[in-house]
Amino acid sequence: MISETTICAPATSGTGAIAVIRVSGPDTFRIVDKIFVPASGRKKLAEQPPSTIHFGTIREKEEIIDEVLVSVFQSPHSYTGEDSVEISCHGSPYIQQKILELLTDSGAAPAGPGEFTQRAFLHGKMDLSQAEAVADLVAAESEGAHRVAIQQLRGGFSESLKELRDRLLHFISLIELELDFSEEDVEFADRKELTRLVEEISSMIHGLVSSFRLGNVLKNGVPVAIIGRPNVGKSTLLNAILNEDRAIVSEFEGTTRDTVEDTITLGGIRFRFIDTAGLRETAEPIENLGIRRTYQKIGQASIILLLTEASDDPELINRSIEAIREQIADGSRHMVLVLNKSDRVPEEKLHKLRQDIQLKQHERLVALSAKKRINIDGLMDLLLELVNIGSIRHQDVVISNIRHYNALQSASESLQRVTEGLSASLPTDLLAQDIREVLHYLGEITGEVTTDEILANIFRNFCIGK
Repeated sequence: MISETTICAPATSGTGAIAVIRVSGPDTFRIVDKIFVPASGRKKLAEQPPSTIHFGTIREKEEIIDEVLVSVFQSPHSYTGEDSVEISCHGSPYIQQKILELLTDSGAAPAGPGEFTQRAFLHGKMDLSQAEAVADLVAAESEGAHRVAIQQLRGGFSESLKELRDRLLHFISLIELELDFSEEDVEFADRKELTRLVEEISSMIHGLVSSFRLGNVLKNGVPVAIIGRPNVGKSTLLNAILNEDRAIVSEFEGTTRDTVEDTITLGGIRFRFIDTAGLRETAEPIENLGIRRTYQKIGQASIILLLTEASDDPELINRSIEAIREQIADGSRHMVLVLNKSDRVPEEKLHKLRQDIQLKQHERLVALSAKKRINIDGLMDLLLELVNIGSIRHQDVVISNIRHYNALQSASESLQRVTEGLSASLPTDLLAQDIREVLHYLGEITGEVTTDEILANIFRNFCIGK
């Protein structure tokens, strides 16, 4: 799959003081030499010391297009593993486009999405999971997303998988040897040791799979649905959280008829807050559509903020809590009861209300005033606590990629069959088949086992120039 074509593309986007145009491939130096005139003389780029920067001009015949810096990277010591050049020019869109035109006229081809990183993978500069981390790093919009991406890019995930595969490969080689001597009924692989290894690997994979929920929300943001009956203060709370008038606030019921969404970054985590239509029975068709969408958002949210008034009857609040519990019966999401307008209720009554409300151990409560912005910080602290970003600092590996998650799930199922086969003393050839499946799924993640279709699907989501 390694192409002999030399490719070029802008590595930066938009208009700025400077821009970078990247060129990579076997004819890189010859192509750039056609349009670059170094200030120090006519020495060819291929003759320059590697990893050096050279000042000069980009020219179309005798016309100067721009003064540039050209960075020279010789194979294999480059991002792609090929001969590469990065041209730092002024950020004018005209200058960038003109340089790209000159490069293509000189023999380069426009790069496709992710083609530079794909070449880095094909030349062994990184494995497939690290290549995917490049895209995640470029797209990271928060500290949490950045931390997960940089951890994967540095190979923490890959090292864990390599260790697992190497240990399994040792046993599968012994088992394959047994198959060669099947008529002599010899056993090279210690079944007790293999059982211990399978249990250990199963435990490690379970930990990786369990980390996906945290990794996914760090990467994509934490969806938080604000729900409750009309006029309880949902839109006011959203505005208080965002510190701007994002949602319309009115004394009339049914003002919010569709979901209103916006994001904010707290403690390095991006939260997506969703203000929903008030939950009530109504004959108004448009409002009913908004209420249906509210229930859809409850199903999609990781955290549900159930908003009530601190002056509400405890029985009414408990019924609302029970209704939401039915919507999140899988127990994988958090519910926070928010007692709004708490500044209007005496402290003694608020204390009594807390005692009367029937919350389960994993459910939380916070009292605040959205209108007066009282204890909004307390709610923010609670949200960060529920997401538990601190756990990422103590875990060696966190996965955030759905492809990795699915492969690990499949590997886990194959390991379960290995465990059952060992317990049932299954024939060696059947045992070997299940172990080979585990190796296959682990290899899919790093690219040791892959197909053109998988590669095309991964790299088509990259930006041009990366």
